[in-house]
Amino acid sequence: MEGDCLSCMKYLMFLFNFFIFLGGACLLGLGIWVIVDPTGFREIVAANPLLFTGAYIMLAMGAMLFLLGFLGCCGAIRENKCLLLFFFMFILLIFLAELSAAILAFIFRENLTREFFTKELKKHYQRNNDTDVFSSTWNSVMITFACCGVNGPEDFEAIPHLPYSSSERVTPEACCQRELQSREGVFVNKEACLSGIERFQNRQGCYTVILNSFETYVYLAGALAIGVLAIELFAMIFAMCLFRGIQ
Repeated sequence: MEGDCLSCMKYLMFLFNFFIFLGGACLLGLGIWVIVDPTGFREIVAANPLLFTGAYIMLAMGAMLFLLGFLGCCGAIRENKCLLLFFFMFILLIFLAELSAAILAFIFRENLTREFFTKELKKHYQRNNDTDVFSSTWNSVMITFACCGVNGPEDFEAIPHLPYSSSERVTPEACCQRELQSREGVFVNKEACLSGIERFQNRQGCYTVILNSFETYVYLAGALAIGVLAIELFAMIFAMCLFRGIQ
């Protein structure tokens, strides 16, 4: 009976580690996609130090899970106590790091409100000044998602113009409709847009557009994170049971 139990734990350990291996491969692929994606994310990520760091953390975590899943599978099949102990310690560190990150994300979630982004936009945005990282990032977001400001074009009424721009033009160029939503896209009617004709402007705020675009993915990411934590927890339990059961 004890031999059958040990054999069952060994194969369950292999199964959980196989899922960790796949999860690491997915994170690794997602991190690479975010960095090299040509449709606008690369420019936005590169311009924002926090996102830039986060993308590389995702890459590192994916590579680590990929490696540990492989080691866990090998340790379980070969019943190697050294590999199992090494696997347990590193999975425990990753588990605690992910749990800490989830708690911090929950604590600081109020920094992602509509009011926060509106305040930051009005404080730091410099319209078409692409030498400014904040302004360039916002322009890229508005062009990529065909949106304007946080709530709409009215967000820019209180933002001062650059010295060389017309004081009558409230709407920045990034809010003008384009035939193709990229920086190289041709304007539908730039002059009409800048003069205030609404049908040539993107009127919807970026907060709503991005929230609607990523709402499904946020819930999917949350469910995936909970699933990964659960798998890691079970993998640690089986690793210790298998470690103690190996003679």
